[in-house]
Amino acid sequence: MTALIDPIRAGRPADIVRRLLDTARAEGRTALTAPEAKELCDLYDIPVPREGLARSAGEAAALAEAMGFPVVLKIVSPQILHKTEAGGVLVGVQTAEEVRAGFQTIMDRARAYDSQAELRGVQVQQMVKGGTEVIIGSITDQSFGKLVAFGLGGVLVEVLKDITFRLAPVSREDALSMLDGIQAAELLKGVRGGKPVDREALAAVIVNVSRLVADVPEIVELDLNPVFAREDGATAADVRIVLDFELKPARYRPTPEQIVAKMNRIMKPDAVAVIGASAEDGKIGNSVMKNLINGGYQGKIYPIHPKAESILGYMAYKSVKDVPGTIDVAVFAVPAKFVAQALTEVGEKRIAGAVLIPSGFAETGNVEGQQEIVEIARRYDVRLMGPNIYGFYYTPKNLCATFCTPYDVKGKAALSSQSGGIGMAIIGFSRSARMGVSAIVGLGNKSDIDEDDLLYFFEQDDNTQVVAMHCEDLKDGRAFAEAAKRVSQKKPVIVLKAGRTSLGARAASSHTGALAGNDRIYEDVLKQSGVVRARSLQDLLQFARGIPVLPTPGGENVVIITGAGGSGVLLSDACVDNGLSLMAMPDDLDAAFRTFIPPFGAAGNPVDITGGEPPTTYKNTIRLGLEDDRIHALILGYWHTIITPPMVFAKLVVEVKEEMKAKGIEKPIVASLAGDVQVEEAADYLYDHGVVAYPYSTETPVAVLGAKYKWARAAGLL
Repeated sequence: MTALIDPIRAGRPADIVRRLLDTARAEGRTALTAPEAKELCDLYDIPVPREGLARSAGEAAALAEAMGFPVVLKIVSPQILHKTEAGGVLVGVQTAEEVRAGFQTIMDRARAYDSQAELRGVQVQQMVKGGTEVIIGSITDQSFGKLVAFGLGGVLVEVLKDITFRLAPVSREDALSMLDGIQAAELLKGVRGGKPVDREALAAVIVNVSRLVADVPEIVELDLNPVFAREDGATAADVRIVLDFELKPARYRPTPEQIVAKMNRIMKPDAVAVIGASAEDGKIGNSVMKNLINGGYQGKIYPIHPKAESILGYMAYKSVKDVPGTIDVAVFAVPAKFVAQALTEVGEKRIAGAVLIPSGFAETGNVEGQQEIVEIARRYDVRLMGPNIYGFYYTPKNLCATFCTPYDVKGKAALSSQSGGIGMAIIGFSRSARMGVSAIVGLGNKSDIDEDDLLYFFEQDDNTQVVAMHCEDLKDGRAFAEAAKRVSQKKPVIVLKAGRTSLGARAASSHTGALAGNDRIYEDVLKQSGVVRARSLQDLLQFARGIPVLPTPGGENVVIITGAGGSGVLLSDACVDNGLSLMAMPDDLDAAFRTFIPPFGAAGNPVDITGGEPPTTYKNTIRLGLEDDRIHALILGYWHTIITPPMVFAKLVVEVKEEMKAKGIEKPIVASLAGDVQVEEAADYLYDHGVVAYPYSTETPVAVLGAKYKWARAAGLL
């Protein structure tokens, strides 16, 4: 009789893993058999039922009697991964005779399903009873690498698609957050008399799966489906492990310290060379020169031109190698075909970075041309920004290294975009809204420098308080996530990920792989990394503008004070949409608000003071909201009336805010102003004085407040 598989076979864990992988590789397999998968699960404390491999009907019956009925029978074949589709699974087999018959039935069905498949026998498995069926698994994403997944499992897994992802390996806290990250989270807590699942046991399985896939890079997909989650534990009834022995080389990544050293020279240069500088209007090299000069840059400017002696009053050089002294960054304004040669000279001159404005590389299909310049840059340790970009701005140095319009409104927001068009929108909005920026950076094809490089620079840049990024893809999502998780502890990081609609699940051998819609992964990993996600370009810009204005809240209790009941309802809806918690009004605070509002008004939350009240009512209720320690943020809904005109309202809000600030009380305040065009001036006045205010919108001010809260929670500040 075949013995039951021991929990851990003899030998060191690493030796066992290597033996299993070597066997699969030698046999040309891309998946482990069920018995092999069980060995790995045992090594990593992933609970699976008792089981054994039977090669005959008699062995199957003996195994079943040894472990006790009922049992499950499953075909074991390297070629048959989806056993149910092949008719290779029998559940609830109750007697030895049924096991013998079931063994033959399964073997016959498997032969009919795939006549060429190698049938190694039948897995006899102790049947797991009861509990909620969930799925725990892992995939290997092209950008993010190893991800661990959790969701509702069983036969409905690909119908409901209720699943969440995290970067592997995960912590216990990450794993517990995954249990709350699915739509069916309440089901795990016990509903309609059902028993809650053992959350710690489930979290332990998630953590151990993440350790397994992180330790064994050859595992590209893993499924535990279903996992029966019970009140007293969790057991994986079925295990599927898919392998890939052709591992991709790791992407080149400097250390954060190396990144910062180069980026400081690129973003804050003392000397700039313009390769392709021109005296002719309408040329990109001419615009770059004019922007550097007219923008007020005080460093050295070196125009590079093969024939000119001077350009716009600056001595010209045939090559950067002819320039005396150090150059920090070179801006390229030459056609793509000349970039490689000029970049070689940049490398020989030991210039830190190259800003590649030219198009004509990977975005047009010239992948080889782009790879050539990357290889040159690696050879000489030059960092590349672009190609196919508009350049960049760094306002503390009055640096406009771009052919776009100059920009000189200094502030603390740093923005980047992968698209030139979005970059221009950022410039236009920033100018229109008078939003000061520290930097605006174009990334284009991202042949080298990408979002994580910028994050490490902005982390240590005293001129930057918030980072907002538009991206179409992440070349190295894991490197970005690591940088964002670190930086977001200090400064808000906002990301607009273009292309949110799913491109469809890729072909995959596992349920987990089939469920891995691209945007779901971005959603979960960005959240895991502490990033505030913007859903639109307007969100990105408004969050970048508003988050630095608002003080960090001291807690979750939000109160709405409004002069219009209709606004109060919409503001309440917006709070729910943005994850804000409307405070349940205590009786004493309710009574205190009622002393200031008319009998036909409404206390509670929202506090409705009604539209006909004089300025003193707004002033008294706002002061009370700021003074009470139990309230952590205020949302104001203003309604334009003759009794309290817009600018009167705006000035009284600022007056109360400053009065409280003098007493050491600062709380985030946002305002929605409904009324005629005069509310626009009032909103501008409020914004200029630290109250994030918008005319004609109940959604936007609450969204900005919600973004501030999301960052504060992720940074552990609440």
